[in-house]
Amino acid sequence: MNSHTPEGERLSKRVMQLRGCSRREAEQYIEGGWVSVDGVVVEEPQSRVSTQTVTLDSQASLMNLSAITLIVNKPAGWLDGLQEVQGGRKSAPQTVCSLLDAEHRSAHDASGVRLLKRHFHALEASVPLETGASGLVVFTQDFRTQRKLVEDMAFMEHELVIDVRGEVVADDLRPIERALKDERLRLPFAKVSVGSATPERSKLRLAVKGAHPGFAAYLCELAKLEILALRRIRLGRVSLSDLEEGTWRYLAPGERF
Repeated sequence: MNSHTPEGERLSKRVMQLRGCSRREAEQYIEGGWVSVDGVVVEEPQSRVSTQTVTLDSQASLMNLSAITLIVNKPAGWLDGLQEVQGGRKSAPQTVCSLLDAEHRSAHDASGVRLLKRHFHALEASVPLETGASGLVVFTQDFRTQRKLVEDMAFMEHELVIDVRGEVVADDLRPIERALKDERLRLPFAKVSVGSATPERSKLRLAVKGAHPGFAAYLCELAKLEILALRRIRLGRVSLSDLEEGTWRYLAPGERF
């Protein structure tokens, strides 16, 4: 007997026997978190069992294995998941992809989605956000969501909050308003307003159709405003709400961009 031969049989094979199903269906039950080995949920179909007790949850269903979408609050200074970090660069920024694990799920996630290991596989990003900004970025397994974000991006409204130095009043935004109305500049459709203002710091709200990294900085330069912080708080109909920076939540059932 080969000493390197794994003991027991694949968990998926045991589930096939228990359920009387195909190998692929057995793997889906396991990946769906419905299978326990000696009372502990195991999500890896390739796991091996011998004398352990394997049980299948009485509520097990393959109807709830739909692709998921994650909403992430990217910290400022982190890459948005679309860029590649070149190896060997000690000063390379951290990437938001490193937040996609169970540890960084928000305590405020009210989606009701049961966390599974497979939810962190085959995730795609498509909505850019400049490295210096914080706020909403999206990762999805759902090809329909990915296609909508790509194909409808130019028509989808992004809402950003721009913190600038000093007290800003409506008249200070006139250079921006003139530029947005100037057809020769071919700027994207956008609206800028003052949200709040103090002598030290003011908050501007920018609503713009499409993703345009660097656009907020360009507008503020026109009005000679110094940006202190930039955050995207909404994408289409999906908002950041109370999602803490550096955490993620599931896109809730019924929630649409």
